[in-house]
Amino acid sequence: MSEILAILREFMVEEKVDYLLVNSTNKFLVEYNTLSENSRYHLTGFTGSTGDALVSTDDVFLFVDGRYHIQADLEVDKSLVTVVKLQAGQTFLEEMLKKIPKDATLGVFSQKNSQFVVDIIQKHVKTKLLPADPMDVFKPPFKSDIISIGEKLTGLSSAEKIKKINVKEDEAIILTNLEEISYLFNLRDFSMPFSSKIKAKAVLMHDKALLFEEDRLDKFEEFIKILDKKIYVDKTSINAYDFALLGSRAVEMKHSPVKLMKAVKTDAEIEHYKDAFNRTDKAVRAVRDYIENNENLSEFDIARKLEEEFIRNGAKSLSFNSIVAKDKNSALAHYSKSSVDEILEDGSLVLIDCGAYFEGGLATDITRVFVKGKPSDLQKKVYTTVLRAFLHAYNTEVKDGLSGYDIDAAARVFFDENKIEGFVFNHGLGHGIGVNVHEAPPNLGKSDIAKTPLKDNMCFTIEPGLYNAEYFGVRLENSCYLKDGRIKSFVHMPYEKKLIDFSLMTNIEKEWLEEFGVI
Repeated sequence: MSEILAILREFMVEEKVDYLLVNSTNKFLVEYNTLSENSRYHLTGFTGSTGDALVSTDDVFLFVDGRYHIQADLEVDKSLVTVVKLQAGQTFLEEMLKKIPKDATLGVFSQKNSQFVVDIIQKHVKTKLLPADPMDVFKPPFKSDIISIGEKLTGLSSAEKIKKINVKEDEAIILTNLEEISYLFNLRDFSMPFSSKIKAKAVLMHDKALLFEEDRLDKFEEFIKILDKKIYVDKTSINAYDFALLGSRAVEMKHSPVKLMKAVKTDAEIEHYKDAFNRTDKAVRAVRDYIENNENLSEFDIARKLEEEFIRNGAKSLSFNSIVAKDKNSALAHYSKSSVDEILEDGSLVLIDCGAYFEGGLATDITRVFVKGKPSDLQKKVYTTVLRAFLHAYNTEVKDGLSGYDIDAAARVFFDENKIEGFVFNHGLGHGIGVNVHEAPPNLGKSDIAKTPLKDNMCFTIEPGLYNAEYFGVRLENSCYLKDGRIKSFVHMPYEKKLIDFSLMTNIEKEWLEEFGVI
């Protein structure tokens, strides 16, 4: 890290910037970037999927949300990196900007930050946009294997989807969000780990739709430079580099029409999801039996078995790096080491958060918690409390205007009323799912996007959790959808009877549990 830091500080001197924002994403602004393309990882050694860093002449600040507080502490060199632990309600940008004096200049890589983010930064500090990131030397060579998926899985052809977007003759829409492009064109690429997205950018016009794959992005730049139209963009998904190419022709869209379209799944997508989650349940059930019936298993053994079971059930790839975390590691909400040295013993608790892509390229996501042998009273109390929180959220009365924000708020009230000393719920209650394992809308959390009203065929997770770094963490996650005025679960994997303290449950909670059963 010290060598990379020295290179960056020399770069800062050459560019005459006092601070430098180092991002975890790439030029497509993806959430789950590969570590080889992740500049923040190369700088800090932190492997989490999100979290950016700020470099000055004297300090390196790494900003992480509640999912990664413990993991960041374990992974970084604390003599070089200060971990800034964002609390619920705090945003990265607000906390980062507090670190920068008014008279300082911040360097921002224009290809790795959205125009929306850059607009906010420029209102508060002097900003220099930098077109190239010196750490891009780590980027792997281009590769792709793009395939088309049929209407049996999507419900609509690409032409039908595009036709729904009314683009006038003097207008164009630029799309750079990979989930939106993959969805709109009914294309998938399973060649990269933990992704079904194609890498491309697109231009929609009145009479045609143009797709520019990653190896043709130079043509994309040439085309949009000379495109003589009003060009509509979503500032939250277009990077600042592309936005600058448009100049005065750029018109901000309040909402991308594709983002809203893909948030409401077709009936065909719902049916595909039911099948995909049925196979996901089978994979998790097989791993549960594997844990029960074998000794001296490591986290790594379980993760390997889990991937084998997904592939055996027809998965194209995993939808994210599976979390297999025992005991204290389970308190790290996004732990992903799966260590060969972490061996399950009698009484060990193991949290498994996993998912996969099947033929339709839609991500599945489920979390279950198991105990090897006999559980402790504390394990049962925490597990039961989290299960009750899930059941209450899942059985929320659905009224017009109900949002994920409302469900998340109610879950926090539940945890406040059922406190377990030392255990905290420090992340959002859930997220949308689709081409990406995290999509929005919908969202179940405290953000503004979570205030989007839920609609029939929107798909999302409900995943309450409680964590204590000295003991363990429990998270129970079902992926769900809204249909005919109620929340329904794609997941039907039963819960662990030996981990449930039924004396803590009300009669209505026990009735609710009957939908899923126990094992």
